[in-house]
Amino acid sequence: MRVVIAGGHGQIALVLERLLSGRGDNPVGLVRNPAHADDLAVAGAEAVVCDLESATADELAGHLKDADAVVFAAGAGPNSGTDRKDTVDRAAAVLLAEAAVLAGIRRYLLVSSMGVGRPLAAGSDESWTAYIAAKTAAEDAVRGYDFDWTVLRPGALTNDAPTGRIRLETPGTTRGTVTRADVAAVLVALLDAPATAGLTLELIAGEDDIPAAVAAVSRP
Repeated sequence: MRVVIAGGHGQIALVLERLLSGRGDNPVGLVRNPAHADDLAVAGAEAVVCDLESATADELAGHLKDADAVVFAAGAGPNSGTDRKDTVDRAAAVLLAEAAVLAGIRRYLLVSSMGVGRPLAAGSDESWTAYIAAKTAAEDAVRGYDFDWTVLRPGALTNDAPTGRIRLETPGTTRGTVTRADVAAVLVALLDAPATAGLTLELIAGEDDIPAAVAAVSRP
């Protein structure tokens, strides 16, 4: 399977690339900084330099040639301004969707965030408000495309060791944390589960092993 990952140098993406390459798949990471190519090579991924804030849909579609699926795992980062929350977390996700359609790719996984679809907590700062607004708009846009999308909303991310034990449900899950490594492993499982297309799923640490959790939410 050839999987193109937007935000290819992100923490989740690097684990996802290692998992995919480790089982014989062909991960491709889209990166803005050419200096990150060596890190992707260590993870077993091909690096493609493409700035998602300036590329056109046609240009990006050319990088998606022969892909079986795309994963949007990019993000502006916690220290970015509100403008970049929109240009990366929303606009780049939409750009990847447009390019996927142009390239004829059916499978699209969007890494979003728990918090989307819920009222903002009192006193939420400007950065968090802008982030949730961008993720909400990205989800809404992606759902409008004619391809097999799945939206994954992880809880608060940690860098702890993977547990392989999760709670994966449709929206309404109790808030919680989840390791970035477990998020990556869930993305692999979702790529292998076409029956999860059309679902929005929330993910936190839990008691279910990942294959069983994904099977439980898959459509008949």
